[in-house]
Amino acid sequence: MELKTNLVSGVVLSIHNSQVMMLMLKRNYDEYWCNVAGKIEPGEKAPQAFLRELSEETQLYASELYNADYIQQFYYPKTDQIIMAIGFVVFCTSELEVMLNHEHTEYRWCSLEEAITLAPFPNQQQFYRHVWKHFVNAVPSPQLKIVL
Repeated sequence: MELKTNLVSGVVLSIHNSQVMMLMLKRNYDEYWCNVAGKIEPGEKAPQAFLRELSEETQLYASELYNADYIQQFYYPKTDQIIMAIGFVVFCTSELEVMLNHEHTEYRWCSLEEAITLAPFPNQQQFYRHVWKHFVNAVPSPQLKIVL
C-alpha cells in the first residue's frame, strides 16, 4: 500500500442570486460529482497547483484564496492507496463563466445541502461542511488567506 500526498482539493465559492453557492463538477470517468482537485506537479507549491487545476478544469480565476485548514484523506481501493489532499477555498466573482475541460461533463452551482446530496463520499461531505462553517457562516481567519 502506498501513501499518496501530492494532491490538492478545493471548494470554489461564488455569489449567485445573493446566495453563496459552491461549484460542483461531474467527473467524466466514474461519473460522480466532486470539487476541483488534482496533482501537484514537480516544482509547484500546493497553492500554485490548486490555482492551475482551477484554471485547467473550469477556466475560473480566484479573487481570494485560502488554506482550508483541512486535509482530505481516504482509501482508494482501485490503486490500493491512501490519498491525502491539501484543502483550499477559493472565492470567484459571479460574472465569470465556467468552461469545463475534458475531465468533466457538467457543472452546477449548489447550496451546501445540494452539494452534500450530490457528493457520493462521506469525506467530501465533511469537507464541504467544514468549508461552510469556517468560510461561509463565519469570516475566514486572516491567517488562512494566501496572497495571490
